[in-house]
Amino acid sequence: MCDDRLFGPQLSALGGEVLNFGRHEDMIGDMASRVLHDAPDRFALVGLSMGGIVAMEMIRQAPQRIDRVALLDTNPLPEADAVKTRRASQIAQVRAGRLAEVIRDEMKPNYLGDTPARQALLDLCMDMALSLGPEIFVNQSVALRDRIDQTGTLRGYDRPALVLCGREDQLCPVARHELMHGLLPNSTLTIIDGAGHLPTLERPVETTAALRRWLERS
Repeated sequence: MCDDRLFGPQLSALGGEVLNFGRHEDMIGDMASRVLHDAPDRFALVGLSMGGIVAMEMIRQAPQRIDRVALLDTNPLPEADAVKTRRASQIAQVRAGRLAEVIRDEMKPNYLGDTPARQALLDLCMDMALSLGPEIFVNQSVALRDRIDQTGTLRGYDRPALVLCGREDQLCPVARHELMHGLLPNSTLTIIDGAGHLPTLERPVETTAALRRWLERS
């Protein structure tokens, strides 16, 4: 439930383009196909959280087009049953008109680490989510619920890869990123101290530096 502002500091420092998804009632595979349709013939790809899940599906569909990939605070595994149960409740609440309450009470507390800018970033997260609205929340939730296992996809991708996460990420913990790093044969692992699930905003300088190093790898 984020928009282009999620990558604001990195776009300013590195350039690039945000390719959006999730405005239709699609599964992850359909989202990946739409982004590939709009993307250049060959490109470097960065995905955070659900964006990382879509990025892995893009690799599965068209590995030859992706010169390198950075997977940030994401998860290659199918959704666990316990998460599916919580997600069903969230979808029901949002359909009943309580998007703001779900974001405030169930999602925002898990987004950020202990950062001095915490309140301002929480306000930004709320603004991005409400700007997208309840229909997109439901669509994205269903797509995440029904995603496939991408561990085999990562194991077969040998281009330069960065696996990065905030050390305090409660949604996609460090162990999940250690798994991805072990699967990707040509990857580096970077853990950002003082960040949770959104290091692009929580620790933009450190995150941008890691992305720059990844872009410069041969």
